[in-house]
Amino acid sequence: MQLAPDITAWERTPADGVVSHHSAADLCGIGHLPADVNEFTAAGRRRARRDDVRIHRRRVEDAEWIVLRGLPVTRPSRIASDLLYDGEEPASVGRLIADSLRSVFDYPGTFADALAPHAARLGLRRGDGLGLLRWLLELAGDPETAEWMRLACEHLERKDAHAS
Repeated sequence: MQLAPDITAWERTPADGVVSHHSAADLCGIGHLPADVNEFTAAGRRRARRDDVRIHRRRVEDAEWIVLRGLPVTRPSRIASDLLYDGEEPASVGRLIADSLRSVFDYPGTFADALAPHAARLGLRRGDGLGLLRWLLELAGDPETAEWMRLACEHLERKDAHAS
């Protein structure tokens, strides 16, 4: 509410700022990350008036956010990407992904797409979101990894077929 005090929660858009990072994970009930600071992402420059508010500056695309409990919140696939950009422990991100997939808050293929920009930095082939998804789920020790990977592969095959 602090980012756009004159706009009611249900009228907010990403331009006004969205709940993100640890705060978004906490709101979704996924992962085991402390949410001791209220985190938001906004495309434009914003300043927080409080010490317990952190604002990340980055554009949020239409497909990267949802309305949850009346607030605009980044989707779990975007949460995972944001956390990797900020250097979060990969095993923690893997747990967040597994929790999200199990609760059907997001889809394996969406995670593979969102993770692709991080692959090379984490030692995989450039753009290998599928490989990074597998590695993160294996770090989390998720028993459904094979099924999530099958679904992610199907997503990428459909995406490639539409691009051709």
